[in-house]
Amino acid sequence: MSHQTYELRPIGWVRSPLSDRNAAPKQGDEGAPPARVVFRPEFREAAVDLHVGDEVLILTWLHLGCRNVLRVHPRGDTSRPRTGVFATRSPDRPNPIGLHRVVIEAIEEHAITVRDLEAIDGTPVLDVKPVLGRIDQR
Repeated sequence: MSHQTYELRPIGWVRSPLSDRNAAPKQGDEGAPPARVVFRPEFREAAVDLHVGDEVLILTWLHLGCRNVLRVHPRGDTSRPRTGVFATRSPDRPNPIGLHRVVIEAIEEHAITVRDLEAIDGTPVLDVKPVLGRIDQR
């Protein structure tokens, strides 16, 4: 086994009215406002076949997450037992990768507007992937 590291480059950034990690909803369907994913110029061509209404997965780098946390109280509720972060959706984890299932509401030349994205303003976006149905549907 290797202890190799890997370099990631953001393809863009989240632009959202959410600016305070502690005030942001825990999940996108808990009141997240519409947000934009603004693509870096060199990656805009990769988004040309996205459409309004598409359901996509957005992978983010939760840049404010603590990387040395291994156990948390789920949802910050101290009445619940501490749980290993791999069994939670905590932003605090060894590799703070966020996974967000969203729906595209609008498309611009350099950005998409989505609903249900709870990431805060300035969060780096690593990738956008379609939500797949059954294989014979694609």
